[in-house]
Amino acid sequence: MTTQRDVDIVNLRLILVSGKTQDFIFSPNDSAMDIAKHVFDNWPLGWEEEQVSSASILRLIFQGRFLHGNVTLGALKLPPGRTTVMHLVARETLPEPNSHGQRNREKTAESNCCLLL
Repeated sequence: MTTQRDVDIVNLRLILVSGKTQDFIFSPNDSAMDIAKHVFDNWPLGWEEEQVSSASILRLIFQGRFLHGNVTLGALKLPPGRTTVMHLVARETLPEPNSHGQRNREKTAESNCCLLL
């Protein structure tokens, strides 16, 4: 049974590229930028080797997509009372939306030509 308290918190398990994990509790109103700042300011013991120089380069990946800084956890409609897993990576910039799809279309267009002899 879901209680009001469950709805007010979001359990996040963050995974680094190294495979190390740490659980955090956030509010549905917290944004990806808020989470990055919190994690940076409260860098877990055991993650020393992965320490970054600034919260601004920490990025969250959820279901294979980078979350932009202003996206809130509530907007993702995460299941209440359950732990949600996200990847945490250091990256200076985010890819443009649909840039991966655009590259695939460009590659396809390039491979559709042929040479008649």
